[in-house]
Amino acid sequence: MQVHTHTYDVVVIGGGGAGLMAALYASKSAKTAVVSKLYPTRSHTGAAQGGIGAALGNLEEDHPEWHAFDTAKGSDYLGDQDAIEFMCYQAPEIVYELEHMGVPFDRTPDGKIAQRPFGGHTNNKTGKPVRRACHAADRTGHMILQTLYQQNLRQGTHFYNEFYVTDILFHEGRVAGVVAYELATGDLHVFRTKAAIIATGGWGQLWEVTSNAKTLTGDLPAVLLRRGLPLEDMEFFQFHPTGIFKLGILITEGVRGEGGVLINDLGERFMEKYAPTVKDLASRDVVSRAIYIEVREGRGIGGGKYVYLDVRPETVNKYARIDGRTRPDGSPYEVTKEELLAKLPDIIDFCKTYLGIDPMEEPIPVQPTAHYAMGGIPTTLKAEVIRDEQNTVVPGLYAAGEVACVSVHGANRLGTNSLLDIVVFGKVAGQEAAAYVTHADLPPLPADATDRTREQLERLLHGTGGEKVADIVSEMKEVMTEHVSVFRTEEGLTQALEKLQELKERYKRVSITDKSKRFNLELMEAWELGNMLDLAYVTALSALNRTESRGAHWREDHPKRDDQNWLKHTFIWLEDGKHRFAYKPVVITKWQPKERVY
Repeated sequence: MQVHTHTYDVVVIGGGGAGLMAALYASKSAKTAVVSKLYPTRSHTGAAQGGIGAALGNLEEDHPEWHAFDTAKGSDYLGDQDAIEFMCYQAPEIVYELEHMGVPFDRTPDGKIAQRPFGGHTNNKTGKPVRRACHAADRTGHMILQTLYQQNLRQGTHFYNEFYVTDILFHEGRVAGVVAYELATGDLHVFRTKAAIIATGGWGQLWEVTSNAKTLTGDLPAVLLRRGLPLEDMEFFQFHPTGIFKLGILITEGVRGEGGVLINDLGERFMEKYAPTVKDLASRDVVSRAIYIEVREGRGIGGGKYVYLDVRPETVNKYARIDGRTRPDGSPYEVTKEELLAKLPDIIDFCKTYLGIDPMEEPIPVQPTAHYAMGGIPTTLKAEVIRDEQNTVVPGLYAAGEVACVSVHGANRLGTNSLLDIVVFGKVAGQEAAAYVTHADLPPLPADATDRTREQLERLLHGTGGEKVADIVSEMKEVMTEHVSVFRTEEGLTQALEKLQELKERYKRVSITDKSKRFNLELMEAWELGNMLDLAYVTALSALNRTESRGAHWREDHPKRDDQNWLKHTFIWLEDGKHRFAYKPVVITKWQPKERVY
């Protein structure tokens, strides 16, 4: 493998929304490169549908304080409230900034940014849903991603597309460089840098049914874990309640925001039982568990493992009348087919393409789908990566977006806060990295800069053990879906850990058939599998370790939230082949934990 060396002030790893926002701000004053597995506009941010949360109050009364409370409550009080308040108070300003960059938000009749209700977002006086999601039809993430990419091109950011980052290099505890494998040539590239920003998204590919793209395999968290740095709150992975049955493709919460309802095999709108006030717009963990309970108790459609999401105009209008729902002007809420077609074009197209049904004529079969990592690389409010529970900063290393744990999402993320997170903390990461490099010198590279990457790739290229990547991937997804999903038990998690340890041993004997140098996707898929196995193991181990139920982590053998013992963040390290835990207190500023009522 030939080695090419580049030098930049700041290297951003990942070309999605967080990475592009970080690059946009870093490149204002620093020589900046974006290194991405994908062409940036193919990044998973483009799959975000329903909206970005901000208390603009364009259609009804709303306040950033309400948004912050809903986020803290939705997090099951595990979110750090200083970070939550910062994000929610930044939200209106950053949405208007996106608008000025060119994001084509939908409009109200008087020209303001349109907003819709979303799960867990409420009027804090009445407890009823509030219109807080700013949207561009049902392709909001796509519009933000395209806009940020265009702005980066305009500003002269350097892009290295289809480069897989395989290692982070350090010198005396500081970031010194990044190693990447170029898919087109099979060569290695070393990027000397003063600062690196990690913005690589989540790792939903650990499960069988996921809304996540094939590229979301958790590469950089696994790299840092093997470099001796910790990960935070890995037990918390969100399952979005409405993925297309079997496929996992997301059906945005915006469908329920527009009046869609969940129906069981008896024809009941069952969310009335689980969240009497907000019903179908409860937080995602509540709705996902409700669907699982309905299915488990035999009320799945036709006895199957799914329920219906009904957004047919006659159904929407029926339940709008029952709920007393009104339009912003106080008139009864009643929609037409044409209005829904305009507001949900991608969802309707997905259903026609993948299911062969028209959601205006038939209900949509849905089931919970692995969706979002609340845990990840621990950071400060300034997006600085930390190495321990005492908040010791790793100089020159930053992380933002889903890959990072700041922690604004705690045990359960509210819908619309993912797009908000990536732009708020992507901006912070870019600004902080740019400020850091003005007074930092360029560290020397270690003599063995590419050795670790070479060893990993050579072992995979020349392996003769006969184990196949596809077999191990399939078995990993099966055990994670069976035992590390919406409901968990000590027995199931123990079985999962035993199976994952077996798979990790088998991974050492993996063989691949493609020995070519150029575009060797089989080699990269084998390398990604090693990352997924490491993250699957720490996810299951962290879930076994936390003996309570909170947010997306639901232990059937410990069904109550335990604030006395578990109101704290989990840190996990991999040291000399063994895992170690430590804990960090949750930051409480205003809202003491109480029972969540919807």
